[in-house]
Amino acid sequence: MAEPVLTVAGLVDRGSGPASLSLELLSGARGLERRIVSPYIQKTGLALAGFHEYLRPGRIVVFGESEVRYLESLTHDARVAVLHTTFSHDIPCVLITGGWDAHEDLRSAADHHQVPLLRTSVSTPVAISRISALLDDALAVREIIHGVLMDVLGLGVLIIGDSGIGKSECALDLVVRGHRLVADDTVQIRRRGDSVILGACPEPTRFHMELRGLGIINIRDLFGVAATRAAKRVELVVQLERWDVHREYDRLGLDENVYELFGVKVPLICMPVAPGRNLSTLVEVAARNQLLRSRGLNAARDFVNRLEQQLQDEESESDPEEEPRSGGSR
Repeated sequence: MAEPVLTVAGLVDRGSGPASLSLELLSGARGLERRIVSPYIQKTGLALAGFHEYLRPGRIVVFGESEVRYLESLTHDARVAVLHTTFSHDIPCVLITGGWDAHEDLRSAADHHQVPLLRTSVSTPVAISRISALLDDALAVREIIHGVLMDVLGLGVLIIGDSGIGKSECALDLVVRGHRLVADDTVQIRRRGDSVILGACPEPTRFHMELRGLGIINIRDLFGVAATRAAKRVELVVQLERWDVHREYDRLGLDENVYELFGVKVPLICMPVAPGRNLSTLVEVAARNQLLRSRGLNAARDFVNRLEQQLQDEESESDPEEEPRSGGSR
């Protein structure tokens, strides 16, 4: 799967939205199609001082007050040389924070190297925080998978399985029991950072559910806004499978299976589906059990440990050490 990218032009458009960066293009307009490939930004104090190996390709370069004042303190020739070396690296754009003015040499270097020079009135710490959040969302790896995502007792439960196996019916029963629907049928999965998997519903199907025999229903209209939520972290995957009489199923719950999403391992429970099994109750209990396991309480493991200890105690009682025989005359 190709890693997502964001152009500088896309960044400028997004910066006028919820992030409220109000980005202003000062120069380097011919480089607006440069690509940002990393959600991490970089400040260039060391790079401007000659340590250019600290510059990373594909990352936004931030000039705060210290960088702006340092450039102003240099002579014209020294400033031009430093900017030429900095802009020769594969950087997508330079962002001036705090509303500081850009020196004419800085504007000229940006135009010459076709590196967009942006400015925001937001202070450096706030700008870094907001732009990092913006890039984290824009550059998140995404995929659409077939399944249902529920918020069960605060735990994000992704229910997957073959078409027609009963995922939506199970989700509807969970909603009736007071749990919350995130997405039905199509779940948009994205990775945030290295270990967080978030699930959401694509806009066209948000709050809706398809049920065979009933058609498409709106969960928010039927059960209220508290029955839905926009997104949830995926913390448990329940895979529904048709019951196979020839298959051996885990009876104790000691197996710790995982389901990989973008390289992140999520706990997996394979749940066989058969007539008479109440899936919603089983999924709810699975969520409760996973919450206990996350706190270090494992009922299956504790049960097996107690059973083994009991067997060892009984074996010790039934096989005492033989007393030594006393000697005697014949």
